[in-house]
Amino acid sequence: MTFRTRLALASAVAVAAAIAVASLVSYGLVRAQLRGSIDDALHARVRQVQVPVGGELGEFGLPDPLLGGAGGYAQLVTASGGVYRLPDAKIPLPSEGARKVADGTRDPFFEDATVAGTHVRILTAKYAPGIAIQIARPLDEVDRTLDRLAGFLTAISASGIALAAILGLLVSRTAVSPVRRLTETAEHVAATRDLSQRIATPGKDELGRLAGSFNSMLSALDDSLRSQTQLIADASHELRTPLTSLRTNVEVLQRGEGLPEEERARILAEVRYQAEELTELLSDLLDLSRSEHVQPEPVQLDEVIATAIDRTRRSADGVAFNTSLEPTTIKGVPSRLERAVANLLENAVKWSPESSTVDVELKDGELQVRDRGPGIDPDDLERVFDRFYRAPAARSVPGSGLGLAIVRQVVEEHGGAVSAENAPDGGARFRVRFSPGS
Repeated sequence: MTFRTRLALASAVAVAAAIAVASLVSYGLVRAQLRGSIDDALHARVRQVQVPVGGELGEFGLPDPLLGGAGGYAQLVTASGGVYRLPDAKIPLPSEGARKVADGTRDPFFEDATVAGTHVRILTAKYAPGIAIQIARPLDEVDRTLDRLAGFLTAISASGIALAAILGLLVSRTAVSPVRRLTETAEHVAATRDLSQRIATPGKDELGRLAGSFNSMLSALDDSLRSQTQLIADASHELRTPLTSLRTNVEVLQRGEGLPEEERARILAEVRYQAEELTELLSDLLDLSRSEHVQPEPVQLDEVIATAIDRTRRSADGVAFNTSLEPTTIKGVPSRLERAVANLLENAVKWSPESSTVDVELKDGELQVRDRGPGIDPDDLERVFDRFYRAPAARSVPGSGLGLAIVRQVVEEHGGAVSAENAPDGGARFRVRFSPGS
């Protein structure tokens, strides 16, 4: 059974249940009203019964004594079991409980009975000490009215259920159409790998939000695929140069049995340097391609920065660090944060003159790293965090062009933002903004 059919069936069942309950309630209310009117009339007739002074019980006065009359059909019952009716009233009423009412051991009561083929409503009440009165009125008219009402309600219920089924199909078709479009788009994407497909989201209800979320997922997948493709293309381009140089040097070593020892040593040094460059590049690529989800934990950012400074100071070539670290706690992955901070510090050291100072300040959730180098060309400020981008001035400096890209990736993973600028009195300054405790 399809979802559309289940939805239509559920709608029809719900409407059918509502109609059935409404019909039963309506029938019960009308029945209670009609029978209540009969009961009130019987009470009124009891008060109208009179026995002439000095007369016999069989001479009580009550108009319309015949069992089908609208005025009521009556009989008196004594505590000893005597039954008295008017002379022309020949049909006895059930009197089993009337004696108890006459002797006061039972309260007045109503009952339904079939007497001489007629469905009647009987009131048995106390008339006088030791005497009970029973008055009956036919229920034929009430029964006919209720039968007609039951027929009308049944017909209305059947029509309502049929209409509900039709409307349920129409409603389910309208309600399921976004889901159908979503399914068709998902199947198309699965079959063609075309991530440019989108679903129209005209509304803001749950289905509209689902379609919007699906579109956002497709956009994220499309961006991820584009980034992956670009990363592969950029990596291939960047790997080609050191690999070509490495292969050339190896070929020279293979052919050059008569190479001077100094030339051989120089080529071997170049081979080692190129191997180290490849290793660094591959390590950076692995960092950029990380997609695992690590559970964040509370991290003392100032301690992470201090550790990164200690690690960078070992290869700083005389560059000193001027630090001011305010205790700051954020949620994140300590190893990833330390790698990002280390990349910023290594970049600052790389561009700092010998014996200069790198300023490292952490305050109000913002990390600032400022060097005393030549600064960043204004044309390059917007691109320094792009993967493999190297400014013209940086092409003669060792590096893979991925360090600052890793910084941006890690910072954004932690809900922060990073920017670069030139300090007013010279040098470059990088700002990393975090939300403390986030």
